[in-house]
Amino acid sequence: MMKLASMAADAIRKGNFQALPPNIRVFQKSVFHQGGSTLAMVRIDGTDCLLIFGRGPARDMLPGSRGKDCTLSPLTVRTREALGALAPFTVPVSCGPGRTSMGLGDRLGIATPGHIRAVTGRDVFPVFAQQSTRELALTGRDYGDVLNAAAFAVFREGYRSGYGADADHLKSVKDIKDALAMGFSMITLDCSDELDARAGAMDDATALERYARLETAVRSRYESRYLEKSFTMGGMPFTFGRAELARLALVYHRAVDYMCRVHDECIAPLARSVDFEISIDETSFPTSPAAHYLVASELAAWGVKPASIAPRFCGEFQKGIDYRGDIERFRKELGAHAEIARIHGHRLSIHSGSDKFLVFPNIAKATVGRVHVKTSGTSWLEALKVAAGEEPALYREMRRYAIENFAEARKLYHIDAGPASLPDADGTKDHDLPALLDGDAERQVMHISYGQILLARDGSGGALFRDRLYSLLVRREERYAELLAGHVGRHLDALGRGTHGRHP
Repeated sequence: MMKLASMAADAIRKGNFQALPPNIRVFQKSVFHQGGSTLAMVRIDGTDCLLIFGRGPARDMLPGSRGKDCTLSPLTVRTREALGALAPFTVPVSCGPGRTSMGLGDRLGIATPGHIRAVTGRDVFPVFAQQSTRELALTGRDYGDVLNAAAFAVFREGYRSGYGADADHLKSVKDIKDALAMGFSMITLDCSDELDARAGAMDDATALERYARLETAVRSRYESRYLEKSFTMGGMPFTFGRAELARLALVYHRAVDYMCRVHDECIAPLARSVDFEISIDETSFPTSPAAHYLVASELAAWGVKPASIAPRFCGEFQKGIDYRGDIERFRKELGAHAEIARIHGHRLSIHSGSDKFLVFPNIAKATVGRVHVKTSGTSWLEALKVAAGEEPALYREMRRYAIENFAEARKLYHIDAGPASLPDADGTKDHDLPALLDGDAERQVMHISYGQILLARDGSGGALFRDRLYSLLVRREERYAELLAGHVGRHLDALGRGTHGRHP
């Protein structure tokens, strides 16, 4: 392999790539000169590696196989960390409070080149690395894989405009500290275990009786700040009556205390900037403007300044399909939420934001661009479109498996669709298969079945679909990137994040 690496290095020196044999590819956008060394991403015999040559110190800093005139480094955590010191643009950074950002979840670890194509030249901060612990378990990956995939793709594509990495929906202090130690630039704190969601449905008498059991200091704090006080946000008035304040205190007081403790223990001691997002959307009922105001005000009183807060909005933000619900109510409540966020200095975060085209214009207008939109499974669905178009037999197999194992997938996600609502694929011609993934039922069922499909094993313990799907997507990586750029670009257009010139 080192002989082939030397051939790649020589081609870079001469700027002549046409003479390289087909088993060597130099990703020309990656060629980077630093301190007398040249670094580049290469693919040799189907394996991507980092190539280093020249007289600078880089060869001594990077691990790998050393030849006479070059070093070939595997794409490992150790290589990524060393590369970050040489090419700082590969290290994730925080977005800050004033921009539009988009979380671009990549469950397969190969979508970032397409995501880069989608965001290039647009006024948006991309969070290329975004995964939850649930997604990691269902894909057989870990946070090192997530960071590696994003950083090496950023280097490969020569993207130097900055990107983020979100350790998504974490609940424990240990997991948060581990993610921060690895280099994640964004933490999404999932407060669902600390929310007393049942209290939100209590009648007045029950809520007041339960509220009376809270510590006197807790009740005194809430009553002195909110009881019988009225506010108007975004044109929506609300008053903290006694029963309503009791319900809100019961639902959120433990969660607020936990947010503050996590901030003080994990975020405040850091010597670098981190986007601290707080998720309060994991409830069965919408987050009222009053609830958002109370949580934001309590955090401010503690001195906690989250980068973003994710409320649960009215209507349905189901996976992989457009918004369902009363758009006029959403617009009015969004205006209130946006003003609360503006007053307290954080951004709104829109979870399950994939494909919500009906409300994207409302979101763009209300937030004036101060918003974070999380997408995740949409890149998985575009991968399935590649499979449906290029290897229809593989897609049919995966689809049948998803239907057979739907009950297991459904335990983890809220969607309306099920196998009974799917169109007839047996009567669909191969060339029409990709169009099935434009339908809501197909999108939802296949969206939530990624874990079952990727972890499926045959009788001998081998991967049933995973290896074939990855092999296809690598062979057809240009098609995959094209689909991602188009679909994610449609999101950005609807959010008002148009192009503004060429990427540097």
